[in-house]
This record gives sequence, C-alpha cells and structure tokens, in this order.
Amino acid sequence: MHSFHNFVGRAVYYNTMLDFLPDRLKEAVRHINRNRLYELRVRADKPLRANLGGIYSFLGENGVCRKEGALIPTKAEVEQLVYAACDYSVYAAENQLRQGFVTGKDGERIGIAGTYVYEGGGVLSVRAITSVCIRVPHEIRGCADEIYERCCAGARVSLLLMSPPGKGKTTILRDLSRLVSEKEGANILISDERGEISAGDTGESDVMRFADKLTAFTAGIRAMRPDLIVTDELLPEDYSAVRRAIQGGIRVFASAHLTRYEDVPEKLFDRYILLSGIGKISAIYGAAGEDVG
Repeated sequence: MHSFHNFVGRAVYYNTMLDFLPDRLKEAVRHINRNRLYELRVRADKPLRANLGGIYSFLGENGVCRKEGALIPTKAEVEQLVYAACDYSVYAAENQLRQGFVTGKDGERIGIAGTYVYEGGGVLSVRAITSVCIRVPHEIRGCADEIYERCCAGARVSLLLMSPPGKGKTTILRDLSRLVSEKEGANILISDERGEISAGDTGESDVMRFADKLTAFTAGIRAMRPDLIVTDELLPEDYSAVRRAIQGGIRVFASAHLTRYEDVPEKLFDRYILLSGIGKISAIYGAAGEDVG
C-alpha cells in the first residue's frame, strides 16, 4: 500500500458552516474540534452521532460523551434543520430535495431520509423527514500533492479517483484543481452537481453548480473553453459526457464509488487511483488496468 509519507495537509473548517443547526445541536458541535468533524448523523428520537476523524462518537450538550448522555434530536428539530438549510424556502431547493439531499451555503451536503412521494413515475417530494446525514466539506491543502506529482506533473492525463463513500475523493479533487490552476494556469471547469467541490479553494476555476453532468459538460465546453473539467460521483449514465470531453481533447478529473478497476463502466481514463482514505493510495492503475503504482 502506498501512502502520503510526507503528507502535511492542513484542514480548514469555515466558521459559518452548520449555521442551520438547531441551537441545542449547534451548542454540542461547538464543544468539539470541528476540523475533525466530517459527518453528523441527526435522527429523530435517536442519539446524536458524529464522525470525528473517521471514528463515530456520540455527542452530548458538552461534546463527546457516552451513549446514555447523548442528545436526542426531536422530529421538529430535524425538520427545522432541513428548512433552515434550504434558507427557509423549500420551494427554492425543490430539485435537490427530489434527489434526496440539499446543499448548505458552505457546501455541506444534507442527505435526507423520510417518506418519498411519487407522481408520474418520478419523485415529487420528500415528506415526514426522520433523519439527515450531514457531510461537512473540508479544504485540506496538500492532500493531492502526491497524486499530482505521480500522475499529472509533465503529463496531460485524465484520472478517476475510486473508493467507497467517505474516503476523501471530493476533498482531493478540490486540491487537485487548485494545484493544476497554480502550476499550469489551465482553464478549469468545475461541474459541481451537488455544490461540494467548490466549497473551498479550487484555484482560478469556473464553476457550474447543481447542473447535471450532461448539461454542465455540454454547456461548459461550448461557453467556457476548458482545458480540464473536474466532477465527482460519476454514475454509469455520466460516462457519455466524459467520453465526448476526452475525445475532444479535454482532460477530466472525476471520482466514483468504486473499489475495482474491473467495475468501471467505461475505461476512458489514463489513470485510476484507488484510495483508502484522505492521503492514502492503495493502488494506481494505467489505462489498460496495469499496476503503475
């Protein structure tokens, strides 16, 4: 296994993040090291839990505690949280809510569980929200240094970051964008479908937020003339847009919830990087699946 032996990245947590939390929950978060907070699980009538540096802990009114001392969010607090995250206009966030999430103003992704209402074969809305999973974005400068040096320095490559959820793919994509901007001066287009990649320093880049990848790639290529497109969480239906970009001479940096090269739907990239965490490379594969790590 390869790792970032010299990794000295610095996590940055923005003070305005999580302002949408109800007061009781906001007070609990105030007592922890928020640079280590990656995820907050808020479930109605269940103990409040937080992912702190990869370890789940219960949170009470004074921070980390045993389960029996944890705060128990109410259903009203869960609904209040989502309403506040929508900037008190559920209508404005309707399209996101249909996809099961809403993005906070600082890039926090609030995944939603509840009762999904269907109409005409598609999701109309989400009602009776019972729990949320809040993923907190972080800017960690330097976390992509080794990937850039080993895969990108002196080469115009397209690459795909692969791992299960929560292993830092978006954080690394953000830092890769910054590095390409600073070192190459390239025109970068961020296709930020969920509003997370751009929640930090992506260098001098152009950002298209909340557009699906086909729309962002098509409109972005026509309007912005990018040298590089950066996007996250590829689904099988997104590969046609990626293919057209690469065939047109545009580099693409992307991520996907995959753990094996064999499972990539279309082998379009020059490098496939398997991650086991932020700063941890398990393997690097070439275009044909050969180990080049």
